[in-house]
Amino acid sequence: MTAEKTTKSPSMIAALIPIVVLVILLALNVVFYGDNALSGANQMALLLSAAVAAVVGMSLGFDWEHLQKGIVKSIKSALPAILILLVIGALAGTWMISGIVPTMIYYGLKVLNPTFFLVAACIVSAIVSLATGSSWSTVATVGVALLGIGSAMGLNEGMIAGAIISGAYFGDKMSPLSDTTNLAPAMAGTDLFTHIRYMALTTIPTISITLIIFLIMGFSIETTPQEGGVGELLKALEGRFYISPVLFLVPVVVIFMIVKKVDALPALLIGSLLGGVAAIIAQPDVIKEISGVKDDYAKASYMALLNAMGSSVSVVTSNESINELLSTKGMSGMLNTIWLIVCAMCFGGVMEACGLLHKITTQVVKLAKTTGSLIATTAGTCVFFNATASDQYLAIVVPGRMFAETYSERGLKPENLSRTLEDSGTVTSVLFPWNTCGATQASVLGVATGSYWMYCFFNILSPIMTMIFGFLNIKIAKKRASHSA
Repeated sequence: MTAEKTTKSPSMIAALIPIVVLVILLALNVVFYGDNALSGANQMALLLSAAVAAVVGMSLGFDWEHLQKGIVKSIKSALPAILILLVIGALAGTWMISGIVPTMIYYGLKVLNPTFFLVAACIVSAIVSLATGSSWSTVATVGVALLGIGSAMGLNEGMIAGAIISGAYFGDKMSPLSDTTNLAPAMAGTDLFTHIRYMALTTIPTISITLIIFLIMGFSIETTPQEGGVGELLKALEGRFYISPVLFLVPVVVIFMIVKKVDALPALLIGSLLGGVAAIIAQPDVIKEISGVKDDYAKASYMALLNAMGSSVSVVTSNESINELLSTKGMSGMLNTIWLIVCAMCFGGVMEACGLLHKITTQVVKLAKTTGSLIATTAGTCVFFNATASDQYLAIVVPGRMFAETYSERGLKPENLSRTLEDSGTVTSVLFPWNTCGATQASVLGVATGSYWMYCFFNILSPIMTMIFGFLNIKIAKKRASHSA
């Protein structure tokens, strides 16, 4: 007799126990640890909550082997993200020592104005993400450079990160190259371009409002430029790096590969290696400094590249205030984030294996009586899965499976569901520090989720906008009534 035949369905109270424990532990971590909660406290909160979920599951008749399979399955689903995260760490290292990021900062300081910087950062991130279909690649490349430029101008790092992420997730959401943009219509039962056209109805107003907010903020905030002003920062960069637009060839190649549908992992790996080649050719002094080898350039190059890709490196300039912008942690800097992701997947895996997540969501569906409440319930479920299952894809796949039949029964076309999945599942993932997306972006940018989430206006407004459309019955596509013969 299999374990499934002897298990019981959980009660709503039993299903909520691990969630309540997690919320309490995460709240305590915020109070006691602040921004340092991601250095171990949140990881332990997720593991302890997973243990509580496992106890609940065992009380329902599930054996440990079944729960462990759920954990392994969940972690396996996150492995591509973990590998990409490691490669992004390597890319950040080689792009820094090669002068690619310093060159971006240099020209950005010359061209961009603090008043319009947040709007510009959002638009640039949106364009790159729309072209590549990847918010992660956008944040890891132009996002890092934009953060450096904005920081040098004296802008708040949380605001800068919010503008970058808002633009990156707009592009990711609307690009036909994006995996989530293909996944949502597949789950709902519609085609890609119908989905994109229908999603534009809520997404364009949302990004427009976002840009207006950033524009108002740009006129109202006071900036404190870093020590010595922009002129001194430019001199410091010129004195330490070979600065040339030629270095932009490397990011252009990476963006071209992603546009041509080369998978993110090989594209970013090639980008990190090209960054290493650029460093060897263009920055011999930096190579010697990082390696500590002066008399053997081949050895110095090898050691400098491995150091940059694998561990912490920093380039010291004549300007004290810009030095922290010129340091990276390589792959090793991503290990804390990977730890968090694995712990989050453990919690989500147990919750799903025991049927606890399914119990909560099915109970919620019963409350959706009208079209507006159904869309709001779908949006809330997506956000719930981002907060509990800690994975963007689960926040699209599971609600998509859950609600597809209900939408059809109520005479609603599947693009209503696919739009809601993207408006709520794709974009809110980055707002939770223990979600794979939130953990990744915080790690890549070096800005805590707690510092940037309130400035991710596009991500916050998207689920609100889709619910407004639902309750006001705006552009709700309905099936034509079928006529029986």
